[in-house]
Parts: sequence; C-alpha cells; structure tokens
Amino acid sequence: MTLDKHIAELEALREERLQGGGRERIERQHAEGKLTALERVSLLLDPGSFLELDAFVTHRSRDFGMEKSIVPGDGVVCGAGTVDGRPVYVFAQDFTVFGGSLSESNADKICKVMDLAVQNGAPIIGLNDSGGARIQEGVVSLAGYSKVFLRNTRASGVVPQISAILGPCAGGAVYSPAITDFVFMTEKTSYLFVTGPDVIRTVTHEEVTKEDLGGARTHSTVSGVAHFVFRDDAAVLAGIRKLLSYIPSNNLDGAPPRPARDVLPGGDLNTFIPAEPNRPYDMGELVRRVADGGEFFEVQPAFARNILCGFIRLAGRSIGVVANQPLHLAGVLDIDASVKAARFVRFCDAFQVPLLVFEDVPGFLPGTQQEYGGIIRHGAKLLYAFAEATVPKVSVITRKAYGGAYCVMLSKDIATDFNFAFPTAEIAVMGPEGAVNVLYRRELGPDAPPEARAKKVAEYAENFANPYIAARRGYVDDIIEPSETRGRLIAAYRLLEGKRVSLPKKKHGNIPL
Repeated sequence: MTLDKHIAELEALREERLQGGGRERIERQHAEGKLTALERVSLLLDPGSFLELDAFVTHRSRDFGMEKSIVPGDGVVCGAGTVDGRPVYVFAQDFTVFGGSLSESNADKICKVMDLAVQNGAPIIGLNDSGGARIQEGVVSLAGYSKVFLRNTRASGVVPQISAILGPCAGGAVYSPAITDFVFMTEKTSYLFVTGPDVIRTVTHEEVTKEDLGGARTHSTVSGVAHFVFRDDAAVLAGIRKLLSYIPSNNLDGAPPRPARDVLPGGDLNTFIPAEPNRPYDMGELVRRVADGGEFFEVQPAFARNILCGFIRLAGRSIGVVANQPLHLAGVLDIDASVKAARFVRFCDAFQVPLLVFEDVPGFLPGTQQEYGGIIRHGAKLLYAFAEATVPKVSVITRKAYGGAYCVMLSKDIATDFNFAFPTAEIAVMGPEGAVNVLYRRELGPDAPPEARAKKVAEYAENFANPYIAARRGYVDDIIEPSETRGRLIAAYRLLEGKRVSLPKKKHGNIPL
C-alpha cells in the first residue's frame, strides 16, 4: 500500500470520526438546540489548541449485535487544549453515538484525561450529555462509572473540576458532576436526576415532568445542585471560560492576575447603608462598588438568596466573597445558606483564593422546619469551613452581627486576619428589642408603659449596638468609613500575600456532614 493510500485511509477514518453517530443524528441534536461534542469542545477552547486523545478507540462489546455498530471514539471526545492560554483537560460525551452512554472503553478514555490533568496540574472540564450506563455492557459499564468517581474524589482539592450538563444526566451518572466543584446547566435542554419520572410514577405514584424533577430551574433554585444556568450551550461554554479566569489551575498556583481596574461610578458609599436598622439594602451592590470594574461573578445566584457567594477582583487579584443579603430573609443564616457558603469557602481555601466576608446577619432562621432539618449541623458546616480555612481572611461588618451567627460569619476568634466594621455596625448577643425583653422582663411587664420600654431599647442600642465596645476589646481591628472600604481591603490583601499557616498533622478533619 502506498503512502497516498495510507493517508487516504486515515482521512476516511477522520471523516467518520467527525460524523459521530451520523448526519441524521447530528441534525436532530441541532434541532433540539444542542451542539455536538466536537462543536462544544471547539467553542470552549482557544482556537486551534485542541489535542484529541483516543479518537479511534471503539467499544469491546460483542453482545446484542453491538459488533455491527462500531463508531470511532465510542461516544466521547477526550483531550486537552487551552483557555486564555492556560492548559485544561476536557471530555465531552457525544449523544449522537449510543446516546452518549458510558462504556468500558470511553470510561477508560475519561479516566486517562483525568489522570493527565492531575499529573499536569490543570483543570478538568466534563461536558455531560449522556443517557447513562450502556445497558449492553452491564456491570462493566457500572465499573467504568466507579473508576470515574474515584478519580473525581482524588482530584478534589488538587485541580478544579467543572461539569457542564448539556443534555440528560441520570442514574449513577449524576454523581460525577455532584463531586465536582461547579455545575453548569442550560435552561431548557439539560436535566439531572437519580430516577426519572417513569420510575417515580411507578414507585411513588407521583406525576412530575423531567423539567420539574431535574431541570435547570429546579436545581438552581430548589436543590442547589447547579451553580450556574445559561440559556444554551454556547453561553454555558463562555461562562466556563469566565469562571476559569477567576480560579487557579491547581492547588499550588495562584489565580491568574489581571490588570487593576477602577470601580464604576456609583455614588458615595458613606450614604449607602440605611440609617434605619431594619431597612434592607442590596449587599450585592455594595460588593460591586468595591470590586475592580464593578464586576461580581456570583455563584448560585438563585439559590439561598439570603447569602451571596462569588468572585471579584481587587487590584487585579481574585477574591472569594461571602456576604449576607439583607434583601432576602433579612440576611439570616438558614440551612441552604449555610451549606451554600460552606461549600464555596472550602473551594476557595483548597485553591488558595483569599476570602472576604461582608457581614450583616441578625441570626439564624428560627422555626421547627429549620431545627428538624438540622440547622445546628448545617450551620456548623459554615463555622467549620471558615475556621478550617488558612487563606487570607478579611471581614467587614456593615450593620448587624448578632449572636452565634456573628461567630460563624468570620469573627475575629476563628483566625480571621483583619476585621473591619462600619460605624453602623451592631455587634451584640442579640438586637436591642430582644435584649431588653430578657434583661428587663420583670421591670417591663405587660403593664409597663410603651415609653419606658422604648427608653430602655434606646439606651441598650446606644451603649451596646455599636462597634466601639468590640473595637476596645480587639475583636474589631478598625472602624472605617464605608468610602474607605476598597482601599483598606486592597492594602490588607497585599499585606497578607505571604501568609503561611501550619496546622496539626492529621489525615483530615471530620466536618459535620
């Protein structure tokens, strides 16, 4: 055979590879508003940077007529490339080939990519679009999932792991994305669930649609499984590129710096916090006013909206922000908010991203639903995460900092580096009204005149609901004008760039899961 014939054979195989499951199935994928696996990889990575691995691998199954259906690549595209010049490793399931189902062969392909990512200190990005385990291969396919789960777990905290759900993801397949650091979904073309509507109808007699059970709206607002939701595949891939710009490639590198940018004009921060202690304000706006370019890349914006999590830059440096949101439930901590913030804090600490807390918290949400649901255990997760973190930690108390919630939200004595407070800060065991009810319950009985109670409340607020007592005892490092916030934060993080902490040697702690 001449070289020309060899080349022609190679080109024919490459063309077959590009066709995936065939033109008809590709057109069906497009008709559903979805891109193919190769198209997704091309959009995600820098142009011309993709190096595909195992492009000609095929399945090994010879049962149920599978020997008649052999497609190069076997339903998953694997390889490496760059995003903004930084190496990343990626796998993309191809729904046009056996519904993207996982076989022994393509599980091995995925594992190879994950191993290479860890060895080279680069993020792992999984583009999921699969019907689940390949039934024709039985336990061999299930073993493939277990191999992937093991690598997800061992890579956790070593390299960032990002999952995009761009189609179905059901059964055992959901647990790989669940272990990863961030989950992206599309609005109308992706869903995640352990058991589908048909199984639920049979077992529990409940009627539910795929969208209501495991669509993007459900997982971004109710379950908290999804961190980001975008309208379509292209928007998701652009979102992944943006997220990568804020985070490091591995647990030894820092996040890539950017040129410092001024804040956007937004008025005087000295007038931003309302004078009335019960009047809400948008903490997200405060965060944006101190961030470079006014940009705040929020994580899980529609879930547990009483707490904000996300990334900003200060003088070009990436910072992880956790902030109470007075616009929702007055910024209280509840089960969902605690778990959301704890997960984010642990990611930042694992990957050397400094932490910033803006605190305005009146306490934990009361009620039997919260207590029965385990608010003690879940609230302890956030406390544990903040106390465990050894990255630079800075907090700013803007208004309320009451009771146990004050302790949890990065108080001085859980090893916070710098604690600042606005003059409007109220640091106390509880608010003035509640404190007066306890301290003067005999003196101010049910027959006491309202003006007597009002006087005691005013006295308590003047004497205790302010930051100066805490500052005198060293629990607050400085009381600052709100307009000084950005400058103080930039200076603090510059001073903390060389922070090193040695902890007692242990295999790992036992977080209250």
